Formats: sequence, C-alpha cells, structure tokens
Amino acid sequence: MTPVDVVLIGRNEGARLVAALASVQGQARQVVYVDSGSADDSIAEARKVGAKVVELDMSTPFTAARARNAGFDALDDPQLVMFIDGDCTLVDGFIEAGRAHLADNPKTGMVTGWRSEIHRDASLYNQLCDWEWHRPAGVIDACGGDMLVRAEAWAGVDGMNPTVIAAEDDEFCTRLRKAGWVLERIQVDMTRHDANMLTFASWWKRAVRTGHGFAQVGYLHPEYFRKERKRVLVYGLVLPLIILLSTQIAWWLPILLVTVYELNYLRTAQGLIRDGLPSQEAWRHAGLLTLSKFPNLIGMAKFHLRRMRGDEMRLIEYK
Repeated sequence: MTPVDVVLIGRNEGARLVAALASVQGQARQVVYVDSGSADDSIAEARKVGAKVVELDMSTPFTAARARNAGFDALDDPQLVMFIDGDCTLVDGFIEAGRAHLADNPKTGMVTGWRSEIHRDASLYNQLCDWEWHRPAGVIDACGGDMLVRAEAWAGVDGMNPTVIAAEDDEFCTRLRKAGWVLERIQVDMTRHDANMLTFASWWKRAVRTGHGFAQVGYLHPEYFRKERKRVLVYGLVLPLIILLSTQIAWWLPILLVTVYELNYLRTAQGLIRDGLPSQEAWRHAGLLTLSKFPNLIGMAKFHLRRMRGDEMRLIEYK
C-alpha cells in the first residue's frame, strides 16, 4: 500500500491546530507542520504529538504556497502527500478513498473531496464559505488547499509558486493540468474547516484577497479567472464610472443605471436557489456576492500596483 504523508500549515491557529493535529494521528506515515511565524504555542503543540516542525524564515514574506513547498521538501521519500490547512480537521476515510482512487487512475495527479464549515451557522460569512466549498464531484480545473497529491506530480511542476499570495492552489492546479495530469473531486467528505469569519470587516478583507488572486493568477495564466476579472471590472469599475458620468446628462439616468445592480442581485439569488441553497440564505448571500466586486477590484488594483512597483507580494490576512 502506497504510504501517505501529511503536510499541515498554519499561523497562530491555536485550538484549531490542536484539532487538526489530532485528526491526522494514525492516518499518515509522516506528519510535517510548517509554521509561518506564530506567536502562540503552535510549534510546541505540534512537537508534543511528534510532528516534524519547519519554521519559516521570517525575513521572507509568508505565503501558504511557500509553507506547503517547505513541508513537502521536509518529507522523507514522499509518494502521496495530503496537504491540509491548520484551521481544518481531516475526516476519517478520505485518505483511504483518495489513495484507492489514485491507484485506480494513474493519470490522475491529485484528488480532493468535500470540505465543510465546522461552525456553518455562526455567521452569514461562514455560511457563504460553506457554500463555496461544495462543488460537484468529477474532473475539475482546480481545488482549494486541502488535497491529496502524487509526489511525482508535485515535483514535476516544482510545487506551488511561493509568490502567489491568494488562489495559489488554483495556480498550482493550472500548471498540473498543463503538464498533462487529471484533477478530480471524489464524492467523499475530506475536511472540516473553521473559517471563523464573524464580521463584515473580515469578509471584506477576504474579498480583497480574492481579487488579488484573480489578478495575480490571471496575470500568470491569462485564460484563468477571465470571467471573474471581467465581472469585477464591469460591476466594480466601468458601471460606477458610467453612473457618475450620467449625472451630467439627466437626473434620472443614474437611477436607471443602478437597476443593473438590482438585476444582477436577482439573477445571483435565483442561481443560488437553483443550486440548492435555502431561499432565505440565497437572498442574503446574493447581496454579498453583488457587493464583492468592489473589494475584489481593490485587490486586483493592489496586485497590479505591487507588480508595477516591483514590491513583494505579501499576505492579506482576514482573521
């Protein structure tokens, strides 16, 4: 049976990391925890359960991609590697199901499963995260940071790009596909996530980070996130400018143009309902998704400003 190793990454995750470490005990040959400058007792907790600890050099900007690369490099003769974020717990049975699927499908380089929120109903924002995680099983273009990967596939594309601060998993998956590997989501629960996103401010920062990812990954792979970038530019920049200019033409014209947002909100809500989201949640989530174009635009602008200035790409943390 092909051995599976686990790489956990984290920064000040506290009790969430303790739970993550407990969930992988007995399910992996090796467990590596990569710490990105935690000020809590994360490192001590990892060592307490026998995990190998890698402490990243604080003189270089932290990114999740950089941490995962360091974790992979610290493994001894890896073959299959389960990557998990430190705010997640591994569900029993996923590793066995993923390993079996990879054994039966030699062209598949990575499998993922279903992630769900531990405290889904603690906030509207957690509910939105939970909805984002649930996507159809089958062949996929990309997934989140929780994944079971063939070491051969990981090494073949040189792992993740450490300069990508958001959507680094999308960027990695894009290169995997371009290298000829198939990516799949299997119909198995994989991890339980604790977003701990309880305030509008946290949601806004996360949406800014998402926009940064749209722009950075799109810059590296122009065909990827194309629709997302277009929506952000239309609803976050072009339409507001048209509304502003229309005030010089007729008083009623801006009011008419604002209805475009209302129509977008209605279409979004109806789409969420068709996807199975309860009606009450769908209308509230649609409001956030409609509003998200503005923080997304800020994130996109932030990336391009950093790129043009030659600045380092630094994390945008939301919790």
